[in-house]
Amino acid sequence: MERVIGLVQRPWVQRGVRAALAAGLAWQVAVLIPVYADFAYYAALGAVIAVHPTVADSAATAWRTVLAILTGFGLAVVVHELTRAVPTAPTLALLVALAIAVEQLRLWRDAASWVSFAAVLMLTVGAADPAQYALRYAGLTLLGAAIGVLVTSVLFPPMQLTTAVQRIAATRSLLAGHLDTIAAALRSARVPAPSEWEARGAELDRALDLMRAAETVVERARRANPRARRWQGTAASIREQSRALDRVAVLIDDLTMLVVEFQPHRQGLDRVDDGTGRILADALDGLAGVVRIPYHATDSEPDERDAAIATAVAAADRLTALLRSSTIGDDEGFFALGAVTVGMHRALQTLEAHVRFAQPA
Repeated sequence: MERVIGLVQRPWVQRGVRAALAAGLAWQVAVLIPVYADFAYYAALGAVIAVHPTVADSAATAWRTVLAILTGFGLAVVVHELTRAVPTAPTLALLVALAIAVEQLRLWRDAASWVSFAAVLMLTVGAADPAQYALRYAGLTLLGAAIGVLVTSVLFPPMQLTTAVQRIAATRSLLAGHLDTIAAALRSARVPAPSEWEARGAELDRALDLMRAAETVVERARRANPRARRWQGTAASIREQSRALDRVAVLIDDLTMLVVEFQPHRQGLDRVDDGTGRILADALDGLAGVVRIPYHATDSEPDERDAAIATAVAAADRLTALLRSSTIGDDEGFFALGAVTVGMHRALQTLEAHVRFAQPA
């Protein structure tokens, strides 16, 4: 049962069900119109076109597609009337060139290709009776698109929350893993070369791009969606988590690159405390623990997140104390470690990692 529920929650499955139902309904409605019963497939086509991951996208695609089709039809009629004495081949070539130029208008967005598609159809199939062909094609496509939007709005209108939650979790895990990796490297006295770390950074960039895209889809899904109010809290949490992780990722990238490039634990600070690498590794491990646990389990007593925060804050404080006790002010390792410490505190602040309960003395 859990597998079935999980499958139904997948966006592509939901879209498939909506598209299938919308196409069938559109076909049946079109068949009931005697004059256009033979062209019911246009209605089914319009329904499939209009079924998108969000209600807002469905409505926007529907009107843009129909408008693009009508524009292509109109362009074809004008070109046909002006080139009656010209053979079909050059007329068609001219029409396609003009249609593609018109497609460059930002108005069409993803529906742009329908301008040239409809123009070619009108010139080659509907030129004998343009008005009737336009009414059949565009009218039934609009009917089907309206049914597609209606089905999308009524049948489990998508909020796209599952994908966004998965993307955030993947990014969170990857960020924490990056911190664990650099901390382990510090303890083993082998810090990755800058080129090696850049390759790892590319993986994180891809995860961040996917997370941002998923958050954007959730924001679009809230528009004109009857379920938006019910899931408002979850959607808001997704937005906050995504943006917080985005900011933290920038900070983590900065501080890890500082460690990789300047290796402050091997610079002049070693003369102050030969445990600099260990202290720095503890700080990064502590931050990784906070990244992994985004929420408190309870408001009344300490939980795992509180423990992770306490560990991270204590490690950051030790790092700060190390800097304050140092008499080295002109060593590049000192400045790099200072920047890492600032980044550590800023990351904890962004993650809202505050100590809620006083630690026993």
